[in-house]
Amino acid sequence: MSIHKEQIKSALAHVLHPQYQKDLITLDLIQDLIIQDKYVSFTLEMPKKDDSLAHQLKEECTRAIHKFVDSEAVLDITVGINISRQRELEGKDDEPEQAQKAPQQEPILSGVKHVIAVASGKGGVGKSTVAANLAVSLAQSGARVGLLDTDIYGPSVPTMFDVKERPNITTDKKLVPIEKHGVHLVSMGFLVDTDQAMIWRGPMVTSAVKQFMQEVQWGELDYLVLDLPPGTGDIQLTIVQTVPLTGAVIVSTPQTVALDDARKGVAMFSKVNVPVLGIVENMAYFVPEDMPEKKYYIFGKHGARRLAQKLEVPFLGEVPLREQIRETSDSGTPVVASDPSSQAAIGLKEIANRVQQTLAIQDRDRSSSDKIEITIRP
Repeated sequence: MSIHKEQIKSALAHVLHPQYQKDLITLDLIQDLIIQDKYVSFTLEMPKKDDSLAHQLKEECTRAIHKFVDSEAVLDITVGINISRQRELEGKDDEPEQAQKAPQQEPILSGVKHVIAVASGKGGVGKSTVAANLAVSLAQSGARVGLLDTDIYGPSVPTMFDVKERPNITTDKKLVPIEKHGVHLVSMGFLVDTDQAMIWRGPMVTSAVKQFMQEVQWGELDYLVLDLPPGTGDIQLTIVQTVPLTGAVIVSTPQTVALDDARKGVAMFSKVNVPVLGIVENMAYFVPEDMPEKKYYIFGKHGARRLAQKLEVPFLGEVPLREQIRETSDSGTPVVASDPSSQAAIGLKEIANRVQQTLAIQDRDRSSSDKIEITIRP
């Protein structure tokens, strides 16, 4: 017989937290519950690191599920740390039972006008390079811009912006973005050592991404660019389910193996009703420094352009394969900031301009559709 979520929650309601004397369900410490046949996976969210208590609660959760639900259930319990919960739980503990009310949460990213996801179906196509230069280009236009690196396993923003310091934390436990080149930056790479591997299961990764959107002092922004990891998995689904995305930019190289995955990325956003703002063709061609009149289409010619036409989505532009782009990314200064008059920078700025124009049209159309005409007849 299959196991249902309500059965698991009912069983875990028998497990009390020894400090707060309330059950784990009431305290909302069970997150990312996933059930498949007899396999049960969830995250036990702890307000602070306490290995002994975590081990105790995991054992009690296991016993409760085996006793009240299914003795053959296979459990995968991950412990996550969410320091922002400590103050909330202590507040619950202090209030009289009858006076407790559900905390009023501010809408996620309420101060952000446009949330833009930069995605790719395949890794290695230059998505983070495009995201970084898009963010800086938007900031150069006078807009207030943030860049959130959601690639927990392989963050690129610290290198691309040459950020080595750790961000500050406010008195209400919110992370303060680091500002560089006019862009407010947040990345897991700011919080861990460079050589430290993030060996996390999916629920912990999605929990971290949620915290970056909820527990960061983003303030008022015109654009928040999300640098997504490659693929169409947990993080992408978490983002589209958590944040009202304005649109998505798909990055691909012209080669067939990359285009196949880019097609899947477009399909994913279409299924969740997120507008695809367009496709960017990165590494479109190579121009030798000593022969600027020649173009070599190393990875194929106009593959992403043709894909955009086939899928009936906008084509945002081409970015050439240039050593300069690689050098500026590695040195921590995006090419649109380090050499704004270069051919590569001009191409990237044009892409940013098209994104702005598309969003402006969306805003205008939305504003027009919101207007109600009232006709008074004599």
